[in-house]
Amino acid sequence: MHTTLQTLWQETLDTDSVRQRLFQVLRQSIIQMVLAPGQALSEKELADTFSVSRQPVREAFIRLSEAGLVEVKPQRGTYVVRISQRAVLEARFVREAVEVAVVKLAAEKGIEPAMLTELHDLLERQRRCVKPHDYDRFYRLDEAFHRTLSLGVKQHAAWKVIEEVRAQLDRVRYLSVPHSTPLERLVEQHANIVAAIEARDASLAEQAMALHLREILVSMPDLVRRFPDLFEVQENQTLLQEAIQ
Repeated sequence: MHTTLQTLWQETLDTDSVRQRLFQVLRQSIIQMVLAPGQALSEKELADTFSVSRQPVREAFIRLSEAGLVEVKPQRGTYVVRISQRAVLEARFVREAVEVAVVKLAAEKGIEPAMLTELHDLLERQRRCVKPHDYDRFYRLDEAFHRTLSLGVKQHAAWKVIEEVRAQLDRVRYLSVPHSTPLERLVEQHANIVAAIEARDASLAEQAMALHLREILVSMPDLVRRFPDLFEVQENQTLLQEAIQ
């Protein structure tokens, strides 16, 4: 099914406030390229689309600006920002530091059987996404996998940090799955992480997670070449070379 603003709105919880639902929809629409980098956003058009007043739209723009996803230009309008390679690399660095520590803790202390069962269930559901190329479903399962790891070792704050830094990173992750990174590779990497945790091998778990989170360093150069209009024009491959080194 082709993703639209309306379909994303339908996926939000109607028990949440209009402000929260609107922010979630606009954030996800930017991540999924429903609203493209460089695109101008109209308060009035969006308010009309969702049958809401302009105030919650204005508030969503402020939150999206704080997340680095839109730029509000006085007297000129609001625009979806292009993807910043530097911001992506900085977010990846933070995410690796946090999630490597999470899996190290999981391997050293172990996690509850129920959580392990949930991880294996997520792996199986991810495998079922491969042949039908169900990228949207895989993306949601991938997020659930990483969230389950953090919550499995009772590190709720760790997951909150990841959520706060991943906005720019998520756009490249979403772009890379259909265009650059095979689903089979990501599922295998997830399976290796779980196997290392079950073996109580902290060193192997750290290595497996680091390798997984560095996958974006492999895919991003290809994505920049294929979709140059989606990325900030002043940035170049030197950033990636420095990150890999």
